[in-house]
Amino acid sequence: MLIYGANGYTGTLITELALEQGLRPHLAGRNPEKLKIMGERYGLPCSAFDLEDSAVLDRNFKDQRLVINCAGPFSHTFRQVAAACLRQRIHYLDITGEIQVFEGLAAMHHDAVQAGVMLLPGVGFDVVPTDCLAMHLKDRMPTATRLVLAFRSSGGLSHGTRRTMLEGLGRDGAIRRDGRIVPVEAAWKTRMVDFGDGRAYSVVSIPWGDVSTAWYSTGIPNIETYVAMKPSQIRSLRLSRHFGWLLRSKLVQWPLQRRIAATPPGPDAATRHRTETLVWGEVCDANGQCVYSRLRCGNGYSLTSRSAVAAAKRVLNGDIKPGFQTPSRAFGIGFVLALGARISDQS
Repeated sequence: MLIYGANGYTGTLITELALEQGLRPHLAGRNPEKLKIMGERYGLPCSAFDLEDSAVLDRNFKDQRLVINCAGPFSHTFRQVAAACLRQRIHYLDITGEIQVFEGLAAMHHDAVQAGVMLLPGVGFDVVPTDCLAMHLKDRMPTATRLVLAFRSSGGLSHGTRRTMLEGLGRDGAIRRDGRIVPVEAAWKTRMVDFGDGRAYSVVSIPWGDVSTAWYSTGIPNIETYVAMKPSQIRSLRLSRHFGWLLRSKLVQWPLQRRIAATPPGPDAATRHRTETLVWGEVCDANGQCVYSRLRCGNGYSLTSRSAVAAAKRVLNGDIKPGFQTPSRAFGIGFVLALGARISDQS
């Protein structure tokens, strides 16, 4: 298998865990110096190339069985990598949480089926736990017409996550309404959620990947996604509605990109070990009857490395469904439970 973006923070975590579990991935990305150092450190083959030349992609993908795309923002990389996977008839995985990426890959479903290729985005924290919880809730209430998901995490962010968030500054949010993804203003709605520790937290709507994936997994036509934030952060999001043009400008983006580059690449091992993520979900039917469940898992980056490697191993062992898939459709709800997550139900 080949890991593209292997020299990034999350790509490195995935590489290290893959090695621990007996895999020997081919490391790839756009930075030859960092890849060379990484290849020598782990004794693995490496290749540096960008994604603009399809012939170069074909040559590097030719002898692989799958690619894990770890190079974000994925809106800039998924199409080229996935197209090369289809041409070479190898399977595509990534760790995105971006709605437009899920929708773009879903549009390739027919071509992937014809090629016998599985397109499986979101095999990290985005969106394995939320997608599996959504499927679990659908099983609890098959007549559900509305799904709400929220999560609370701690432990800090990687460079890649911050860059993706930076690109989203000043842009609309998104929900699914009557089966269609529709834009809503930033910080469109807030509510209070008890994640299971006896406290109610403020959560705010964000365009999380489940606005796309949960519909493919469950068929529920109305979906909203939320994250826990401090009130001051929510106020800043609301203010961004009025300054989107400025926040998206190079005048703002470039200095913030430089500030991101000057920070640590992501949470260290000790931080990952002591932090966790809590997920809450609710489904309701047309009569207003509702049930909800909670999911508890480890640190999001640690979960991403475990879930990405677990997904890759399943694909390498032949657990394949050609076409566009979500994690719960590909592997079932038990996939996240096998990674150490715990689900509790309330009515």
